[in-house]
Amino acid sequence: MKVLYLTLVVFISDQASKLAVKGFSIPFIDFNWVGMDYGQSINVIGTFLRITFVENPGMAFGLDVGPTQKLFLSIFTIFAAIGILYYLYKSRHRDFALRIGLSLILAGALGNMIDRTFYGIIYNYAPLMYGHVVDFIQVEFWDFSLFGHTYETWPIFNIADSAVTVGVAVILLFHKESATEEESIEDNDDTNSNKDESINSVENGEDNNREEVSV
Repeated sequence: MKVLYLTLVVFISDQASKLAVKGFSIPFIDFNWVGMDYGQSINVIGTFLRITFVENPGMAFGLDVGPTQKLFLSIFTIFAAIGILYYLYKSRHRDFALRIGLSLILAGALGNMIDRTFYGIIYNYAPLMYGHVVDFIQVEFWDFSLFGHTYETWPIFNIADSAVTVGVAVILLFHKESATEEESIEDNDDTNSNKDESINSVENGEDNNREEVSV
């Protein structure tokens, strides 16, 4: 499960970048990081790539949801992360692309889960499970419409969102089911060979016992 190191690195990068943008304080050591003002934008590559601080109270692409849906989304994210971790463990002997993709998706799910679950309490603006996701990566794009919304720029996102997108792309582009099937066949062959060895061992033991009795 060495791919979990990738999950850890991406998760820490996501949370560190969000805290740097939003700001945070550690009272017992009297440390305070101011961060950016809400809506503040910093050019990185002209106006094409900018750091723009916003918070997403709902789903992806800034789609808002009601309180009940918000709670369901937070709980679903937690169980989804657990499910991905379990499937990643079950797939530990499968091809590398699948494991890398799953580790990135897991990192993204965990990153946004922390925002939704705990940020409301940490920053004292909402109860448990009702926090907002911190977004800050803005890429200029041509105008387009999605789910009834017209966007003049690509929806602002974060490292966790990027990890999920890249993880899905890796699985779709590089995961080869045939390699998995070959590994499964090899595992079955190993199992069958172990069974044959056990049977031979029992038969040899019986033959030895017969020879001892005949003597």
